Amino acid sequence: MAAINDLISQIENAELRERIQKELDKLARQKKFGLVFEEHLPECTPLYDVPVRKGAKVAFKSGSVSEIYKVLNIKDGRAVCLKKGGTDAVEADVGDLIPVAEFGEPIYPYLQPLDSVCNAPDSSLWHTLIEAENYHALQLLEYLYAGKVDCIYIDPPYNTGARDWKYNNDYVDGSDQYRHSKWLSMMQKRLEIAKKLLNPEDSVLIVTIDEKEYLHLGCLLEEMFPNQKIQMVSDVINRTGSVRQDLFARADEYIYFILFGNTTAQFNQNDMLNPCESKKGTFQHLIRGGANGLRIKRPNLFYPVYFNECDGTFKSVGNPIDISTDRNTVPVPKGCFAVWPLTKEGTECTWGVNAETFWQKYQKGYISFGKWKIGDKTRWIGFLQSGTEQAVENGLIEILGKDADGAIRLGKSLKPTRALTVWNQVSHDSGAYGSSLLNLLFHGRRFNYPKSLYSTHDALRFFVANKPNALIVDFFAGSGTTLHAVNLLNAEDGGNRRCVLVTNNEVSDAESKELTTRGYRPGDEEWERLGIARYVTWPRTVCSIEGHDINGQPLKGNYLGSDIPMADGFKANAAFFKLGFLDKNSVALGRQFREMLPTLWMKAGAVGRCPVLDGEDIPGFLVFPENKFAVLTDETGFEEFQDELTKYPDIDTAYLITDYEPGYCAMAKALNLKHTYRLYRDYLDNFRINTRRDRA
Repeated sequence: MAAINDLISQIENAELRERIQKELDKLARQKKFGLVFEEHLPECTPLYDVPVRKGAKVAFKSGSVSEIYKVLNIKDGRAVCLKKGGTDAVEADVGDLIPVAEFGEPIYPYLQPLDSVCNAPDSSLWHTLIEAENYHALQLLEYLYAGKVDCIYIDPPYNTGARDWKYNNDYVDGSDQYRHSKWLSMMQKRLEIAKKLLNPEDSVLIVTIDEKEYLHLGCLLEEMFPNQKIQMVSDVINRTGSVRQDLFARADEYIYFILFGNTTAQFNQNDMLNPCESKKGTFQHLIRGGANGLRIKRPNLFYPVYFNECDGTFKSVGNPIDISTDRNTVPVPKGCFAVWPLTKEGTECTWGVNAETFWQKYQKGYISFGKWKIGDKTRWIGFLQSGTEQAVENGLIEILGKDADGAIRLGKSLKPTRALTVWNQVSHDSGAYGSSLLNLLFHGRRFNYPKSLYSTHDALRFFVANKPNALIVDFFAGSGTTLHAVNLLNAEDGGNRRCVLVTNNEVSDAESKELTTRGYRPGDEEWERLGIARYVTWPRTVCSIEGHDINGQPLKGNYLGSDIPMADGFKANAAFFKLGFLDKNSVALGRQFREMLPTLWMKAGAVGRCPVLDGEDIPGFLVFPENKFAVLTDETGFEEFQDELTKYPDIDTAYLITDYEPGYCAMAKALNLKHTYRLYRDYLDNFRINTRRDRA
């Protein structure tokens, strides 16, 4: 509709323009079944680190990124530009322009290292944070990890109308008539690539949302993932409620789970609705009740149990007596008293097990005796029913030791409990365990509405608890809660899960206005320093891994529900990159190998610290044993390269730079490694083909 309206506005004949507009309005009012939105609204990305060149597409830094110009000529720092669809050229300082990429155009991304944190030098596990507009980062991730991701967790902008997200580099507010279409179009484009990242045989996509878009999102997910199981959970995140004018206060948000292939939720002892009611194993009264429990029904279960009359301790079990025998005539061992299966009224019943089974259970600690006082001539007797006994022996009930009588002390049930679709966990409160947690790190507000660490932790845990080496991606990383949660999961169970975060480096709407007033523009150091990636996400990552606040002071307390001190940090490492863009011709000629190296490192599994090349010259081949990959840069040295690799059996990935397809196939076969890739053709073809497909 946006594009059609633009075309209609260009019709010079006013009468014709009005008639066409009326007919278009009629079409727009027609109700259609299902989700209807503008799927191809234009979307452009500013490329702040790309130089302005002749022939480039640019926008004015002070204008809209969707107002595109083509650079006709550059001389003495001045550029002559022609607006797209226009006829009159304009002149501007090169410094006032920013190159842009229109949606669907081929881009050739690379990773520029910005920083790293290493708190586990002996570990090969490295997480990554990528500062980027997430669509182009997703294109890179598709090249790196198509079909290999175990879990994607995203918390996209909720589209509240409060100018909390951008489309075409401009904040979207509640008055925008295309607000919902822009949001859905933005989500659809990203989910299309996300779908390609996930392992189709066993993976999960997790998306959180509130009431502003949950219906639209649900319809979009049903449309895009028709063959997957989809379920929505309601999660209480604000017990005091977020005020909605003249409406109920909102206390919850929603989590969609889209399950691929054979993936299933891994349950534990928490049903997520009743966290305080942790069931415990119990001893049942040994006396059988009801009409079938009378002595006359099962006389073989009517026998005495003897206790020491001085201290009440258990001594032995007697034999069952005949129905005609008076129990009071049965001899009692000296120094003992007999306990029979009697009701409070004195009715003769039976025990729940025979004498032989009683003795066997007692020896295992499955018989329990109640409290006893000197002078008592009776004592309560309990036993474990077969189901509870089996649960104990299968390790499904916690054992806390034994009491003085030898009975096991039962703790909480360890039997997995199916989680419910309403989650009501105190730990999911976004104020206490989101905002307050960030305040511990930063001592002030740097990010609005962070997720509770434990809400994200629980959502992930259901699907990666049984995957200690899972690859987890979050391309709406925000404050970095997902990486924090992954590190906590690893610390709890010794896992080696790896996380890839993607976030832009935008400042808030208010900060944008203030910085503009002070004369700063996007791309300036002062502006970038206050962006979310550099001001929030990366500092949180460093502080949480190293266990201190932004001032270097140790964090206080333990992580909730564990004995893990926050001050200990995590045995983890992380690398921070910015997404940049390469010239495809330079890539094809091998002139930007250094820039490509972090990408090759990530594609090989991000094992060990990202390598850095020293010196000006690039040798004929490079071997990185710590990173488990190698690169052949000159195919004439293949034999020497092959011999060198025999020294490093752990290397499982090789990149072969060659323009000759048969030669590549022969070399790959000779190496017989787990993964081989052809450079730079695989890289260039990936982005050329994918962008053409997306554009169609």
